[in-house]
Amino acid sequence: EMSHRKFEAPRHGNLGFLPRKRTRKHRGKIRSFPKDDSSKPCHLTAFAGWKAGMTHVARECIRVPSSRLHKKEIIEAVTIIETPPVKIVGIVGYIETPRGLRALTTVWTNSLDEQFKRRFYKNWYRAKGKAFDRYATKFQNDG
Repeated sequence: EMSHRKFEAPRHGNLGFLPRKRTRKHRGKIRSFPKDDSSKPCHLTAFAGWKAGMTHVARECIRVPSSRLHKKEIIEAVTIIETPPVKIVGIVGYIETPRGLRALTTVWTNSLDEQFKRRFYKNWYRAKGKAFDRYATKFQNDG
């Protein structure tokens, strides 16, 4: 016979964090962007970064002069956010539709880094590494 709880107890942990296992993708995804101002020129609207850890810093607290902490050194918790170097490899053009924005076309750069191309292959050392070659030659002949 299996054992069971004698009394009721609240559950342990939020069900929103299930299943508790290691993620398949360690790189996050930007899920919300700020409202775009069309009067400004083309610019980046998001930047990838993730929490790498926490530490503490000692700083001088500046408050109203009547406060006991005014001009005293305090220790505060800080979050470390890791932001990798950004390399722009292409631009996506969107079009307004009745159902919202839709991707119209993607323009890739001609000089793609080998590190970027590796991401498109399951087995890089056996692959020919010809991803984006046809795209590059198509625009080389036109321009």
